[in-house]
Formats: sequence, C-alpha cells, structure tokens
Amino acid sequence: MSICPKNKTSKARRDKRRANWKMSAVNLVKCSKCGALMMPHRVCKACGSYNKKEIVKVED
Repeated sequence: MSICPKNKTSKARRDKRRANWKMSAVNLVKCSKCGALMMPHRVCKACGSYNKKEIVKVED
C-alpha cells in the first residue's frame, strides 16, 4: 500500500472542494420583549431579557 497519490490533483479539482466554504449571513430575530434585532437563543443586548424574562440588568 502506497501513501503517495498516483496522480497530481489539478487546481480546478482542488478548488471545487473549497467552493462551499462560504460564510453565511448572521440570522437575526426580533426580541419578544423590546423588538430589537438579536441572535436567536441568546440574551437580548438591548433589554437583557430571554424568553420574556429579565436575565441581565441593563443600565441605560
């Protein structure tokens, strides 16, 4: 059994594998308490609430 590849992988074949390494846009949802945009399943930075309950005290 040989470790070395039999043939050289071309640049096109190599780069086709890497074509799906795109960054996706951040998914944002509205906060159920204040309506500010926030990342899902995280505490809202604007009002400090999660699932309509105050988790973190936010100073204005």
